[in-house]
Amino acid sequence: MSGPPNNDSLSVALFSEIFMADQLARNRLTKAMPKGMEISHFSVLNHLARANDERSPAQLARAFHVTRGAMTNTLNKLEWAGHVHIRPDWDDARRKFVSISPSGRSARDAALAAIAPILSDIVEAIGTERVRAALPVLREMRIRLEEEN
Repeated sequence: MSGPPNNDSLSVALFSEIFMADQLARNRLTKAMPKGMEISHFSVLNHLARANDERSPAQLARAFHVTRGAMTNTLNKLEWAGHVHIRPDWDDARRKFVSISPSGRSARDAALAAIAPILSDIVEAIGTERVRAALPVLREMRIRLEEEN
């Protein structure tokens, strides 16, 4: 992030706002989640529900930009709760596949029902057109950051 000094301060201000918004959103959404559900759990369940297909733990770790160990920890908690099924790869016993269970779909739906009004209220208060206008910038930032990893 080099450039003229005002670009540096603009960059710092932008990322400071993103980091603070992320922290505040996570705190607020965590409080609204059903008992025992964490944002990481919801995120994995939501990903699996939307994909409607099995994923390997490595694929999930890459999708969420976390270590395999962190993903294994999340998956173990979800399996213990009955929210995912983990099965061996029949062609390579060292690999595993993860799918969402009916209980996981219900848990994901309950979490979504709890957090959707919070997210909708924020978008409505800001204005849908302003939010829609911000999305391409945030998306491009994410893509550029992903490319650097």
